[in-house]
Amino acid sequence: MALLEIAHLSLRFGGVSALNDVSFSVEPGALSAIIGPNGAGKTSLLNCISGVYRPQKGTVRFDGADVTHLRPAARTRLGIARTFQNIALFKGMTVLDNLLIGRHCHQKTGVLGGGLYYGLGEREEIRDRARIEEIIDFLEIEPVRKQVVHTLAYGLQKRVELARALALEPRLLLLDEPMAGMNAEEKEDMARFILDINEERGTTIVMIEHDMGVVMDLSHRVVVLNFGQKIADGTPEEVQRSREVQLAYLGGEAAA
Repeated sequence: MALLEIAHLSLRFGGVSALNDVSFSVEPGALSAIIGPNGAGKTSLLNCISGVYRPQKGTVRFDGADVTHLRPAARTRLGIARTFQNIALFKGMTVLDNLLIGRHCHQKTGVLGGGLYYGLGEREEIRDRARIEEIIDFLEIEPVRKQVVHTLAYGLQKRVELARALALEPRLLLLDEPMAGMNAEEKEDMARFILDINEERGTTIVMIEHDMGVVMDLSHRVVVLNFGQKIADGTPEEVQRSREVQLAYLGGEAAA
């Protein structure tokens, strides 16, 4: 059974159609990419999956359950985490504190229990810090763990945002342009981490990315959107051969 199923999803903003009857599925353990020209509806689709937007038509099913009308926090508790196209960290806080915030959905202790730091609260704190330290090591951000986020280079901030998403222990990780604005070395590091998250941790990933080299190297399947409609869905090799995809990216004359 597919972990994520999108069925006949349609989303409109007034008279503008952002998504039109989009359907596809993502198998457990897959690394899928969503690509398309600017304005194709990629981020709108990710927002529907994460619960930021509610579509007018269609359904979003996660692990067999209909989550179309669940709020983002409820989807997070089910195991859906995401990063954003524009970094959404608490930039006045340290790296470590940002990651600890990412553990919030796993905390059962109330305000009183947490404040007393006794019993369950103490055990949760020890567990969460151990988990965070493992992620810090995994993403190689140990040297900056106590630095305030806004003092970090852009590429490191993107890596910290990825770390915070991992702190949620997601079953489905949504990445919105994780390599945007990075130099070649930073892209290479991020690609390696994404591949390790998928292969070593077994995390299912859906990624929006404009770098076609990265998409074709990393992805198991690729979904292509254009003007809110799905125009292709298949392996990277199948998508590359698609005449409709070539036309969408290159234009009629260039692809002729």
